Amino acid sequence: MTLSSAGDDEIRDARDRARRRDQLLRQRATLLTQVEEVRGLLADLERQLAKEDRDVAKLEQGGFAAFLAGLTGGKEERLARERAEAVAARQRVTGQRTRLEWLTDDLRSTEQELTALGNPHHELEVLLDRKERTLVESGDPRGRELADIAARLANVTADLREHQEARQAGIAAGQAVGYVLRHLGSARGASTWDMFSNGGFADMVEHGHLRQADEAAWHAQGALDRFSRELADIGVSAALQLPKVDTRWFADVFFDNIITDAIKHQRIARTAEAVREVAAWVEAMVDQISARSGELARQQESLGRRHEEVLSS
Repeated sequence: MTLSSAGDDEIRDARDRARRRDQLLRQRATLLTQVEEVRGLLADLERQLAKEDRDVAKLEQGGFAAFLAGLTGGKEERLARERAEAVAARQRVTGQRTRLEWLTDDLRSTEQELTALGNPHHELEVLLDRKERTLVESGDPRGRELADIAARLANVTADLREHQEARQAGIAAGQAVGYVLRHLGSARGASTWDMFSNGGFADMVEHGHLRQADEAAWHAQGALDRFSRELADIGVSAALQLPKVDTRWFADVFFDNIITDAIKHQRIARTAEAVREVAAWVEAMVDQISARSGELARQQESLGRRHEEVLSS
């Protein structure tokens, strides 16, 4: 066996063990979820069983429940029914306890195999790096292709990371702007009530929602600023600003009661519409970034596959 073929055998073995580790990690995640679900279900069943046992004990030992059942002439029938329900509850508890034991055993076995596998991904990375250096240093044509793939892969990976960061910032900004819209919607509802009731309480509720919208707007603007910076990293220039009327007008309305209710209502509606336009723009941009991220992820995967194909050839 040549040194090259021995190295290829090591690569194949490490790759097989890396795939097995990925499979075990997925199994472990599923088992952990199942264990938590069964534990929750078992806790509910044990509470139900305790209740059934108490009901049986009350009828067996006498007491007010037994006294009432005796008066109606159905004590024995009710006792039999309660005992049957207790038996059924106990069987369900036993079944779920057994299921939990099985799941726990499977989880323990999975953990043991994961421990035995060690870190094959790292081993594979070391082996592939070693072979790549050998090919590049030997002047093998594959070495030139590997160098080209490595450069392209580095660029795609960096682009993908920047797009993912921009997407997360966009999602956060969209949520923050959404809070502003919800508070403005509540303020608009209170404003409608205020126009017809002309009451102090409605005015107080309206101002309360506007103060909340004011505070939410400051947080939203900060999130939009962060989104703008992340967009710049992926070559998109955007000066995202909530309508200037927002923060200025919120305070004006709170301290200036001379403005009529109708005008306040119209201004709330106009402000909400302007904020809604910002929200729509952010949502559309996040969708575009998500689509581009998908393309980059596919390119990254394709280059990774080609990289391994060259090394394995």
